[in-house]
Amino acid sequence: MRPLQLLALGVLCVASSGSLLVPKGGRIAFASKQDGTWNIHVIDPDGSHEARLTAGPADDRFPVWSPDGRMIAFGSWRGAGWELRVMQADGSESTRLAGDIVAKDPRAWSPDGSRIVFSATGDGNPELYTIRPDGSGLTRLTDDPADDRSPAWSPDGRTIAFASSRTGHREVFLMPAGGGSPTQLTHDSASADTPVWSPDGERLAFMSARSGRREIDVMDRRGEHRVRLAAETAADFELPHWSADGAWIAFRAKRGDNYDVEVVPADGGMPTRLTSGAGYDGSPTWSPDASRLAFISDRDGWDALYVIAPAGGQPTRLTAHPTLDPNWSR
Repeated sequence: MRPLQLLALGVLCVASSGSLLVPKGGRIAFASKQDGTWNIHVIDPDGSHEARLTAGPADDRFPVWSPDGRMIAFGSWRGAGWELRVMQADGSESTRLAGDIVAKDPRAWSPDGSRIVFSATGDGNPELYTIRPDGSGLTRLTDDPADDRSPAWSPDGRTIAFASSRTGHREVFLMPAGGGSPTQLTHDSASADTPVWSPDGERLAFMSARSGRREIDVMDRRGEHRVRLAAETAADFELPHWSADGAWIAFRAKRGDNYDVEVVPADGGMPTRLTSGAGYDGSPTWSPDASRLAFISDRDGWDALYVIAPAGGQPTRLTAHPTLDPNWSR
């Protein structure tokens, strides 16, 4: 096992505020369990300069980088529900923002890094909120007895896509980033959820079950020109992730008891399976230059972090301890 190393100031640049800047090529944040609890770590994509950012009795998971790489939002279990917290990229200044969050639900920073959108259950069902990273300005965006969740902030900062069950099952909606009446984009006979914006903000990838099985669809921001990208009998597709150039979407596919990482052209085409071994391969996240994917695999007997080229090949293992929730900085 590679010993944990302190962040080397000779390798990483230091901002005037004291925050560490993400080096060229980005860093990967993830959750690691080494002493009975989950904590947030970061690592360079070549496996060097691993650093543990959180410590203590809490379980800390689900890290999400701010757009400038100076901060990380994450979920923290402290005995009374999951909290939303933020910290500097070096692990300092950990701050509680909100409680009762839906921990495994996506949350997103606004493009300018001034706010975070998340779902929370303080009123008994998931609703959407935004908050500033200093803990001020908590704003409730939705107020409906149905579940509102899976928020995604548009690249221009003006709109939030989300999934809501207010029609009887989940559909994809858009709403102004400051709140207001939502617009329904999908009108399916079964659930449509987990919308993810293309980098140019013109399209949305999302999960759909309208064919009777899980599939990945793409549509424009008006809900038109819908294309099915990945659908296959007995396949369960989840976690779509756009590459930074907008050309590819990575996802986890399930066939029988096997999970694999695949990529598909965002304009349509045949998916390419990047992993094919028995067991679990999933949670893909793209590098900022779209040249690599980080993912989780249990091929060596435990969940570890790996990196692979989008053309496939032999992956490189980065961690030697239980690892989940990878998120590659921009």
